[in-house]
Amino acid sequence: MAQMVREVMTEEPVVLEDTATVFDAARSMREGDFGTVIIVKGRGGSVCGVVTDRDIVVRAVAEGRDPKSVTLGEICTAEVTTVTPEEPVEKVVLLMRQRAIRRVPVVEGGKPVGVVSLGDLAMEKDEGSTLADISAAPPNN
Repeated sequence: MAQMVREVMTEEPVVLEDTATVFDAARSMREGDFGTVIIVKGRGGSVCGVVTDRDIVVRAVAEGRDPKSVTLGEICTAEVTTVTPEEPVEKVVLLMRQRAIRRVPVVEGGKPVGVVSLGDLAMEKDEGSTLADISAAPPNN
């Protein structure tokens, strides 16, 4: 039987509204030790984007924009590919390859319930691989 997304996803993703600031996202990333935030339209809204730590650097900081005034809605990747927990892992792998993405939000009823990353897939596929080792390593804060 095919492995399902729910078996490999990271549950309880960090979710912020599109009106939250880049500063809010960066602080949440530091406190939670993660590099991705799922963006929703308003409180309890549906997924409208994704922001990574790299997006913050390239789309805000490197352009000299004020992290306390720039909203996540302004810098997020708005073309979001999502999957549901009941879809096969093979579909996520295919989507990541086709669209050259590293993280895919998992949604149920339009609401975010998880995220699947390359690291999640590497650890599931081969726990002894170099990518799995890197993904499992503690942060170097």
